[in-house]
Amino acid sequence: MNYLWNRIGIYGGWRGILSVMLLLGGGDVQAQRSPELLPDGRVTFRFRSSEVSAVIAKGQFGEDLALSKGEGGLWTGTTITPVPAGVHEYRFEIGKLRVLDPRNDAVKPQRWPGTSILHVPSEPPALWDLQSIPHGTVHHHGYNSKALGGAWRDLVVYSPPNVKGPLPVLYLAHGYSDEEKTWTVHGKAHWILDALIAQKKALPMLIVMPDAHAIDPDGAEWNTYAPANSAAFCRELLVDVIPLIEEHYPVRRDAASRAFAGLSMGGHHALTVALQHSEQFSQVGAFSSATPPEEWVAQALTNTPKINRQLELLWLACGDKDFLFERNQSIHATFKESGLEHEYLVTPGDDHSWPVWRRYLATFSQRLFR
Repeated sequence: MNYLWNRIGIYGGWRGILSVMLLLGGGDVQAQRSPELLPDGRVTFRFRSSEVSAVIAKGQFGEDLALSKGEGGLWTGTTITPVPAGVHEYRFEIGKLRVLDPRNDAVKPQRWPGTSILHVPSEPPALWDLQSIPHGTVHHHGYNSKALGGAWRDLVVYSPPNVKGPLPVLYLAHGYSDEEKTWTVHGKAHWILDALIAQKKALPMLIVMPDAHAIDPDGAEWNTYAPANSAAFCRELLVDVIPLIEEHYPVRRDAASRAFAGLSMGGHHALTVALQHSEQFSQVGAFSSATPPEEWVAQALTNTPKINRQLELLWLACGDKDFLFERNQSIHATFKESGLEHEYLVTPGDDHSWPVWRRYLATFSQRLFR
């Protein structure tokens, strides 16, 4: 009996209790797994509760799946058809509640976490799948932000494998609902760059992923929050983030060796960087962007020749099924009319989601620092 209590002590909490249950025959390993990828490509989801009347799995894996209640309150459901390869978000819906899969520790990092991750590898592997190639390192930094009054902040840094430097740097921003770890944990930015570098399709570079919420949104209305947040984010980027990176990593310190990209709200930041801080960066990518206020754009475009001289690449991309598509169409037209040099990619059928942004990162990163 002491051995069993030691198992709980070693593993802690529910993991220790589960370990004891398995030792005593109180449950089989397979029944504890969710999601389970079957040999034929279908996926089984499981949820245990005797207190609920219905459980539905919903997400990017396919059609909604109603789970069936079995012995001991174990709800189980298996997709009818194989799940397409990719990194999918999903959750359980129980009445009006939306919950994470308690059997899955792969959770999408978000400001308000709400989805679990189902990763179905491709064959041959996709850029965002784990491969047997040299891998870089993901670092986590905490720091006090001078620009934000001493607030404690966090950022994530990817450094490529087998390179001493000096390196160019891509600063990469997430969207409104996400946070600084999302680009690696869910976006697989580090695996994408590992694969592209191994294939010699991208140059080795440092990737810096800061917290794109310089201001707590706290339920603020978007048109008020977004400009204030982008302004604060850019101050912090210049005052705190770039100096921190240049102090701790072997990187180049000139504008030609700095790029910036972001998705959605991070795209709002990217366009703000391009229009207001083009002297600090040479390449900017805006993925499925929320667009800055019209007055910001109009003011910046009075200096179009200067921006054209300073930016080697301004790259915009958006899917035609994205709810921000019309805004991207509009800013593209405005840039074109003003003579602001840029590239604009429309991807048919794409919506506002991470499978799209992984591909955009892969495309954009191959253009950098050439």
